[in-house]
Amino acid sequence: MERKDIQNEADIKTLIDEFYAKALKDELLGPIFIEVAHIDLPHHLPILYSFWEMIILGKQGYTGQPYPKHIPLGINSTHFERWLMLFEQTIHENFHGLNAELTLQKAKNIGRLFSHKLQEERA
Repeated sequence: MERKDIQNEADIKTLIDEFYAKALKDELLGPIFIEVAHIDLPHHLPILYSFWEMIILGKQGYTGQPYPKHIPLGINSTHFERWLMLFEQTIHENFHGLNAELTLQKAKNIGRLFSHKLQEERA
């Protein structure tokens, strides 16, 4: 499959759908999503699409606050490292280009920020 850059809402949907297909099967992340967060994918996925459309494409519409939802999950830097590894893998399997690389950088920044804030709150 020829990889293209992340350019539109359909590309964001592909990225998020492919990532969650991996994450839900992952031995570290899957139980967090399924058993701890009790993720309701039909409800959650449109929110994630909107979030990443804002981050990547500059599209307005996302109004949530993602960080507070992560506080009660009992996750740590190991979880964020795995999240980032799977996210990066998903990007590289499906996309190539400037937006793909910017998406990866933004994901790294978000993961580091969330991980750092969680460590501070627990200290």
